[in-house]
Amino acid sequence: MTERFENVTVLTKANVYFDGKVISHTVLFADGTRKTVGAVLPGEYSFGTGDREHMEIVAGTAEVLLPGSSTWTKVSAGEFFDVPGNSRFSYRCDGISEYICSYIKE
Repeated sequence: MTERFENVTVLTKANVYFDGKVISHTVLFADGTRKTVGAVLPGEYSFGTGDREHMEIVAGTAEVLLPGSSTWTKVSAGEFFDVPGNSRFSYRCDGISEYICSYIKE
């Protein structure tokens, strides 16, 4: 599980969604890679994607409903899920969950 990033730039302006219930910060790498690191408060949310996304859960537990599926999948700290670009997915959690989202250009 990812615990830290070295030699990166962090944008100090937060990305705030759903009235502050989902907050992240953008992390930029020298090779052009972009990630966000954030936290999700209890609730159920629907997100849209532009690029393909690789979501690593680093704390807590959540359930996701991915495009094309009718079944919610549980993901916990140390696990991940992938979301296609230009799609929507649903995310719900009963406690605070934390994540790293990697954006994958295609």
